[in-house]
Amino acid sequence: MPITHNNPRRHACQGPLLRAIALAAVTWGAVSPALAQTAWKPNRSVTIVVPYVPGGGTDASARATAKLLGEQWGQPVLVVNLPGADGLIGTRKVAEAKPDGYTLLLQTPAIVLTKHAPSFTGTDPLTSLVPVTNIAQSPGVIVANGKFPATSLPELIKYCKTAATPCSMGTGENVAKLFGQQLKAEALPNLIVVNYKGTAAIITDMIANNVNFAVTGVASALPHQKAGTLKIVANQGTHRFSEAPDVRTVVETGMPQYEYTTWFGLFAPKDTPPAVTQSIYAAVREAMGHAELQKAITAVGAEPLVNTPEEFAAQVRKEDERFTALAKRFPLN
Repeated sequence: MPITHNNPRRHACQGPLLRAIALAAVTWGAVSPALAQTAWKPNRSVTIVVPYVPGGGTDASARATAKLLGEQWGQPVLVVNLPGADGLIGTRKVAEAKPDGYTLLLQTPAIVLTKHAPSFTGTDPLTSLVPVTNIAQSPGVIVANGKFPATSLPELIKYCKTAATPCSMGTGENVAKLFGQQLKAEALPNLIVVNYKGTAAIITDMIANNVNFAVTGVASALPHQKAGTLKIVANQGTHRFSEAPDVRTVVETGMPQYEYTTWFGLFAPKDTPPAVTQSIYAAVREAMGHAELQKAITAVGAEPLVNTPEEFAAQVRKEDERFTALAKRFPLN
């Protein structure tokens, strides 16, 4: 699969992504002459901060990235989990760090919603950070209990409209909460939206049929789909993914307003020199060009997404505009 450049919008991948990428990473070859001549290269360890608990998609992407950058630079690249406050604790840690390339942040589109959360009104971490590059992208999916009688979003809506008891939807991060409120307002006024602190608890409750469906990441859902305990009802991406080719996208079924593809992107503190961010981008791009890594990512429903700092900044701005408009219509609670 080719690397995607300047791709538009693209919750979460778990351990399978990390393990698959780690296996591919050990086969990577030498650094190219072009990369060796970049303007900046670390001479000590680099830290990537993940502002969420270990085991989620951002954590898996960070650890895979740490492995590949360590291979490229010949220096340790450490991953530190600093969860809390919807990702704001770890994000602030990076924003306050020295802008020298040695402290990086791996975040998702959820970062653009921080300023819209009631407890963080007026707090916009994006003003203290600079986008560096994307690492990967993965479609959001609508997942239900394995026995749920629907195989697409329109079927889910039709079922819930006539069900004897109101359907319930589990939500974790703010993006999922936003979509839950949107779906309730636009299609299912009787929908019960249940907010959770993380994806793991939602998965457990869906398997136990305590909650009917949820928005989550494809890699979180795939193992349970294969086991038959959960069912991917709809793919929120713009195209079908190889590990679940029969699952239709929301675009295909005429509901593009629910499209959501998450990205896992690297950020640096504001005022980090352009030469540094460009060099980090170049190192990521070099490693992501290996077919083994692309295959490992694709195998778990994700795909490579590497773009320049300028392209990534434009992508973040576009995401910010979209979610700001949605947050005004459907305020987070």
